[in-house]
Amino acid sequence: MRAIIQNSVGGPDVLVIADRPDPSPKAGEVLVRVKAAGINPVDGAVRAGYFPLLGEPPFILGWDISGTIEALGPDVTGLKIGDAVFGMPHFPRQAAAYAELAVAPVDEIAPKPEGIDHVQAAALPLAGLTAWQGLIRHGRLEQGQRVLIHAAAGGVGHLAVQIAKARCAYVIATASPEKLDFVRSLGADEVIDYTTGDFTSKARDIDLVLDPIGGDHAQRSLKVLRDGGVLVSLLDVSDATKADAGARNIRVERMSVVPDRDGLAELGGLIDAKELAVHVAKALPLEEAGAAHAFLATRPIGKVVLTV
Repeated sequence: MRAIIQNSVGGPDVLVIADRPDPSPKAGEVLVRVKAAGINPVDGAVRAGYFPLLGEPPFILGWDISGTIEALGPDVTGLKIGDAVFGMPHFPRQAAAYAELAVAPVDEIAPKPEGIDHVQAAALPLAGLTAWQGLIRHGRLEQGQRVLIHAAAGGVGHLAVQIAKARCAYVIATASPEKLDFVRSLGADEVIDYTTGDFTSKARDIDLVLDPIGGDHAQRSLKVLRDGGVLVSLLDVSDATKADAGARNIRVERMSVVPDRDGLAELGGLIDAKELAVHVAKALPLEEAGAAHAFLATRPIGKVVLTV
């Protein structure tokens, strides 16, 4: 099979196309003929050596896949060759999604939503599950709550806005000025241009904050949360922030996304109900993985995908 490999950490130019042996599914796994593979910020961090999830190179990046089942491993039932599936297998271990073939456990994939193509489906799993698990499982979002979503035009953020609206929440979202109209189009009730002032002066009485940014955003977000609210962060939160939160009975959740067949099914249901749409900023062929990583670094609206 063709795959994108890297033999050293570094910039996008370390990603090169090569031939690799076809993988084989083990018990409880399927072999997927990959039609498209999503790219996420974690991919770039691993590639550059900032986040050594996969150890030392060589390795094959990527977790988001959409494709068709090529072969079934032992003890696999309920699926057949040719079924269209999508998912985020093995995360945070190597899934080797940037390839023509990938192996996935059956409990970490789900049927591809019929209303979207493979490119859109490949853009959904990691970002969508992060938004879903952050809001619903960690945040325990309830109808009518006031939610603040940072970086609302990004991969996670633009899906989180729509998921929160589908749960009948009141959504306040932050974004840069050129992305405000896009965020409004997602259904956000209020949008805040974070370049023209501190969001803490514009948001009030928030029940739940979803923060994919980190840094001082967690501490500043406490200022807009009501006592007893919830802060869900995708990055580490300082001990000082945790202490300040505890003094006001604010629950702090530092989350990491995990493979989740049920969550994928929930996302697929929202897609099919037309309550969730995935925005793909650009799709590039597999052999242009380096260019796709460079484009993602420009922080486009939505997602970037490789077509296989």
